[in-house]
Amino acid sequence: MIILPAIDIKDGNCVRLFKGDFSTVEKVAADYMETAKGFEAAGASWIHMVDLDGAKEGRPVNQKIYKDVAAKTRLKVEVGGGIRNLETIAEYLDSGVERVILGSVALKNPKLVQDAVKQFGSRHIAVGIDAKNGMVATEGWLEESDVDYITLTKEMMAVGVQYFIVTDIAKDGTLSGVNIDQLSDLYQATEGKCSIIASGGVHTIEDIRKCKELGLYGTICGKSIYKGTLDLRDAIALAEGAV
Repeated sequence: MIILPAIDIKDGNCVRLFKGDFSTVEKVAADYMETAKGFEAAGASWIHMVDLDGAKEGRPVNQKIYKDVAAKTRLKVEVGGGIRNLETIAEYLDSGVERVILGSVALKNPKLVQDAVKQFGSRHIAVGIDAKNGMVATEGWLEESDVDYITLTKEMMAVGVQYFIVTDIAKDGTLSGVNIDQLSDLYQATEGKCSIIASGGVHTIEDIRKCKELGLYGTICGKSIYKGTLDLRDAIALAEGAV
């Protein structure tokens, strides 16, 4: 399993939200590059980055930051937020970003996701499944739909998507533990045929252990690293099977 330490960007700052609420924005680090290089030094191979301004506005806002991290570190950059067309995907991938995350468009424009997988390959495309009470939320989590998260995952698998970032919004930024039941239900429903990345609620090393035991592809860690409840080196060692 891989560990993806996270940096969310709003107004150029490294921040975290509580349950996706933009009014709860909290600055958690002084400098994005220093933070990314710290993750690299701790042994991370990936970094998960979100353009919160982009997610809210429906267009990329902070793309310079993600390109900068891709160019100046050895980290594989996974980025999402406001990506709505093939041109933006191409721009990110051409600049060295390894994987882009399509969120709202998966629900609103599934043809774009299909075209993206066909044009760029499934290894460069991930779909973000953000759920509130099991139902998919879109537009920076500001809109709720009547589509079940398992249903959307299966629909995206049918058009060739391999990677899914699954977030329980009620858990995100709360340090209350991952929603292992939700993740387990999805893993079983998809028969382990897709690569699931858990997001939201990671608190301690036990959350990493649970995700690994479930057979997940990856786990995203954000606030737990910044607040010191999870040591990134320990998480990577456990995930990679060293301990």
